[in-house]
Amino acid sequence: MNLPTTGPVRLRTNLADYPVTLALKEGRVSTPLVDFAYCGPKTAHDGFKAMIRDHAFDAGELAIITYLQAKSFGKPWALLPLPISGRFQHHCIGFNFEHGHLDPKDIEGRRVGVRSYTQTTGLWVRGILQHEYGVDLNKVTWLTIDEAHLAEHKDPVNCERLPKGSNLPQMMLNGEIAAAILGNDMPKDPRVRTLIPAAHGAAETWYRREHVIPINHLFVVHQDLARQRPDVVREIFRVITESRALAPDTITAALPPLGLEANRKGLEMAIDWAYEQKIIPQRLKVDDLFDDTTAALGA
Repeated sequence: MNLPTTGPVRLRTNLADYPVTLALKEGRVSTPLVDFAYCGPKTAHDGFKAMIRDHAFDAGELAIITYLQAKSFGKPWALLPLPISGRFQHHCIGFNFEHGHLDPKDIEGRRVGVRSYTQTTGLWVRGILQHEYGVDLNKVTWLTIDEAHLAEHKDPVNCERLPKGSNLPQMMLNGEIAAAILGNDMPKDPRVRTLIPAAHGAAETWYRREHVIPINHLFVVHQDLARQRPDVVREIFRVITESRALAPDTITAALPPLGLEANRKGLEMAIDWAYEQKIIPQRLKVDDLFDDTTAALGA
């Protein structure tokens, strides 16, 4: 990046519209130091591949799993302890009960759909199935539509790529696959049941024990910006934090907190599960995800 040593910086930014980002994007929160040039797609994850492979953006949101892979393969990105999105994930895998009832372990030996093996929702759902319900993930055939955001990643041997244009929700309804990890794309169909029984109650029980709200996306900046303009990085954290504070309390209460230490356990869990699921080649340390500037944010 060609950066001025002082004064304002213009950043090509991939950031979607969320309740926590609206005040910033609408100008109710602003800063003379950072010019956010919002040029990403409406759905931010559609820009992650271009962000990592082509440097299409200088800053923006990025899935935690994509960042862990980027860190593993030496990509020039710096992480801020600034979750943009997150949620409980227990309800994000479903099946059509007309084709027979399924308990979590019943997917062993069967085919289950997920948009991409490295999708963050897929990581969290599989980890919950493994650690809470004893599912052997290696005994499941994972059917995917999209490749990983990083070219270096190769899916495990028990993954199969579906033909272009395949429709996971319809395949689940038709009984072509036993279940599907769909998240927001789960069909609003009376035949659909969550694979995890009483999923929302199970998530509440899990939270009372683990005190973790799974992270989906965090804010990242190009490594050059973090190294050359820590003042800009601190300002980004400030304005997004202010924007988040203007969102409804019901929204912010359901999100992961701000700051490294507040998210340490969730980040450790994401790292461990990503390693177990062959998404990253080695276990990373939480402290290695941040530099001196970003680690101190929110402290």
